[in-house]
Formats: sequence, C-alpha cells, structure tokens
Amino acid sequence: MTATYRPPDVIDLDARAVLSHTPCGRGEMSWRRWGDLGSKRHVVLCHGGAGSWTHWIKTMPALEGHVCIWAPDLPGLGDSALPDPMSPDGCAEPVAAGILAQVPASARLQIVGFSWGAHVATLAAALLGNRVDGLTIVGCAAVGLPQPQLDFAREHSGMTDDDRVALHRATLAMLMIHNPDRIDQLALDLQAENVRRSRFRSRIYATSDGLAQALPHVSATLTAIWGEHDQIALPSVAARLAVLRQHHPELREVVIPDAGHWVMYEQADAFNRALRTLLGV
Repeated sequence: MTATYRPPDVIDLDARAVLSHTPCGRGEMSWRRWGDLGSKRHVVLCHGGAGSWTHWIKTMPALEGHVCIWAPDLPGLGDSALPDPMSPDGCAEPVAAGILAQVPASARLQIVGFSWGAHVATLAAALLGNRVDGLTIVGCAAVGLPQPQLDFAREHSGMTDDDRVALHRATLAMLMIHNPDRIDQLALDLQAENVRRSRFRSRIYATSDGLAQALPHVSATLTAIWGEHDQIALPSVAARLAVLRQHHPELREVVIPDAGHWVMYEQADAFNRALRTLLGV
C-alpha cells in the first residue's frame, strides 16, 4: 500500500467529477462536482478530520442523478491549502466563499457535514444565512460535552508496510467502524492516504462548544444522522442530539443501528436511505 496508490473505486468516481478551485489561505481549496450546475438542488458534502472527499465514496453514487453534488477537500486536508487563520472560522470562511462563488444563487442549497466537517459546515451555514435551506449534521463533536480520550498511534520511519496496515486498522476499529469485520481493504487504503495528506489538526477543537455556539446563527432547517455506536458520542448519542435540539427544536434525526462513527461507510445503504429522506430527494 504505497502513498501513490489510488483504489479503483476512487479512480472511477473521480473520473466522473468536475474539478474546481477557490481561494484558501495562501493557496487554493479543491472542489469536486458531480451533476449539472443548472440543477435546482445542490448538496455540499463536508468530510471529517484527517480525511478528504473520499469519506463520502459510498454516498455520491446514491445522490448522483438526483442533485448536483459538491465534495470539497476542507482546508489543510486532502488537496486543499492550509487556512489562514488556522482555526475553525479560518476553515469555514473559504468554504462559505467557495459556495457563494460556485453554487447558483437560484439553487436550493443543502450542506451535509461529518464530524469535523459538521463543525465547519455549521460555521459556514451561519455565514451564508438564508442562502442555505438545510443543514445535516453527521456524528459531530464540539457541542460542549466531554469527549472520549482515544490514544491513537502514529506512523514512524521504522515501520514496515505491515506495521502501517496494522496501525490504520487499529485506528479505524478504535474510532471509525463499529464492527472490525467491516474494515476492508478500501477503508484501509482511504484511511492511510487521507492521514498522509492531513496537515490541519482538528482534534483539539472536539472538546469545544464551537458548533453549539454557532447553531443559533444558523437559519437553515437542521437534521442529523448518527451511528448507534459512535465512539465520539459516548456515552450517549441522545445527549448530543439534545444539545442540537436546544437550538433547533425542529430537529429531525436518524440513528443508524449497528454502526460507528464513519456511518456512511460502514452502513452505506441505511445511511443513504436516511440522507435521501432527510434531504427530500
């Protein structure tokens, strides 16, 4: 599993995408689009920490043909430049600006954010105001509740390829995927490549209440999807949802059984059904 390897699933999906760039810090933010700019419905998918657009690899095929999909690499992750400043707000501002520059003003816009991407998406939705019709939060932190202390091992120069595979498998089992039997080669490949390209450290913001503080400034309708066994939400998914509902009593949520944090990968069919229902597509 080398740094240059790209799984066939990624190659096939990427080949169908339109690539674009918008300003970010001292460089550019990378966006991928599937679908027609003239579509009446546009959905922006914001991935999680130490990730990239490939966090949504099992989601795009379920939405293709129904909406225009945008999947950016968030600032400091994937192909995108570091934000300036290096903060949640510094990440949200180029996301919001990129949306304004690319999504037609006449389109109905919905944003979906996973984990760290939910934090960034919420801040961006607050900046965009009535421009956003709906915000869907998937497995977020930053709501002012205690976070589990997870001790992740890191790669080092003395590791063999087998050592690195074992490390990424352990990380996926600890944080991302509830049933370790579902950690397949694709998940390992995506995790390894995303971590390799990760430069922005989002974990330090997980214990903050930054997302919760932004919610009163979000005018969009709020929905949420969680994996039943999300490690980020321990000991209670219900407690996380209660925080969201304090600020948005209209909240509609779906909790996916037998799924962990990376719910849209581990239980893709159930997640895609739930997301399409909440998006109304």
